[in-house]
Amino acid sequence: MAKVKNDAPGMKGERSRNETGELRQKRSDTHIGTIEKNYNINLNVRSDMHLGTYLEKNNIASLNDLINDKNNK
Repeated sequence: MAKVKNDAPGMKGERSRNETGELRQKRSDTHIGTIEKNYNINLNVRSDMHLGTYLEKNNIASLNDLINDKNNK
């Protein structure tokens, strides 16, 4: 498997792009505990909650919006 270039400003980790060139979205079944660990944030929910569930319950469009909101508080 080829290594993906970290080419987006401020992007943490390695994420591939889809066919249109946009960055691939984070999977909605990622556990919140993983997000909290990777981005050094505390979302005050169970660590086994899925990202998609958290975003839906809190009316947040994407992981990017979640991270930017938490970093601005």
